[in-house]
Amino acid sequence: MARVTIVAGLARSLVNFRGPLIDALLAAGHEVEAIAPPADEATLAWLKERNIAFVPVDLARSSLSPFKDLRVFNQIRSALARSKPDVLIAYTIKPVIYGTLAAFFAGVRRRYAMITGLGYAFTGGEASIKRKLVYQVATTLYRIALSRAQVVLFQNPDDLAAFRQAGILSENARVAIVNGSGVDTAHYVPSPLPETPQFLMISRLVADKGVAEYIEASRLLHEILPDAGFHLVGPRDPNPAVLNLAMLDEAIESGAITYHGELADVRPAIAACSIYVLPSYREGTPRSVLEAMAMARPIITTDAPGCRETVEDGVNGILVPVKDVQALADAMKRLASDASLRHLMGQASRARAVAKYRAEDVAAAVLDACDLRREDGHAQ
Repeated sequence: MARVTIVAGLARSLVNFRGPLIDALLAAGHEVEAIAPPADEATLAWLKERNIAFVPVDLARSSLSPFKDLRVFNQIRSALARSKPDVLIAYTIKPVIYGTLAAFFAGVRRRYAMITGLGYAFTGGEASIKRKLVYQVATTLYRIALSRAQVVLFQNPDDLAAFRQAGILSENARVAIVNGSGVDTAHYVPSPLPETPQFLMISRLVADKGVAEYIEASRLLHEILPDAGFHLVGPRDPNPAVLNLAMLDEAIESGAITYHGELADVRPAIAACSIYVLPSYREGTPRSVLEAMAMARPIITTDAPGCRETVEDGVNGILVPVKDVQALADAMKRLASDASLRHLMGQASRARAVAKYRAEDVAAAVLDACDLRREDGHAQ
């Protein structure tokens, strides 16, 4: 048995994204502790039900203040010094950087970093002074922190290649690639496709997710596809790559977009759609795509890192170039006009989700990469 501490950038992600991993750790006989920003009551109840100690810290994902980040580093280090875990698992940029370094200084012997996507600093596009500065700081801190990690886990080969190209990883760094965070295929189950073409995108309202491209493509098609619906689900976000919300407001007012805000449960929204769209610029592995695949929806996404792994072009969906509104609109129009193709691609999506992305299989792969289970399945 090992004492495992998980450091997260968002408390509810412990349930939504790492729940299967936590359950796998517990089933393997390990003791689990979680460190994250303050949690809501539902998250705290979920952790308490599993007898998981929770330590809140003042981590802000979008803050660029070195003083605030130093305070977070010290909070994590103090928490680790008190609990003395055997293993640290950290995911997303700040937990990986500050959690891994704090674990090193607190004497935690085994440290594992999960790179769940590269985010604002690494996304292609216009290199503003701010983006260049964030990139330089991020690569430097990553290089220092990941040199203290026993294994670095990636969700796609492009992100691994980007880290190697940036000189973040040493040549002898131990790495593994896992299929995202997986999806609960018993929770996200197939449902009949609506007869009319209903498009859906689920995303934080940030530019790098391709929200603007989805809005523009929807506006192009709104007039020529009178039976179609164009739906958007997701919260506003403090990310530096935030969307120009005036564009969204105009699309809502014109009727081109139906905006549903943030939903606690996205399954009804996916069930009401017949085509799922995510024109993101870059992902680790897009969880919303996996959820739509598990519910047997055809996918339109970009030929971009993390996204392209989810779709076999022409089989369970269509891949389009990044930032190409016309190509996106053409793909949407193609699926809108062919109900039979939507059905066939949706069935292929479900099969791909079950074969490649089941949450329990991904959790087992993470445990293997972190040497947290033996071949006979018992805890080390």
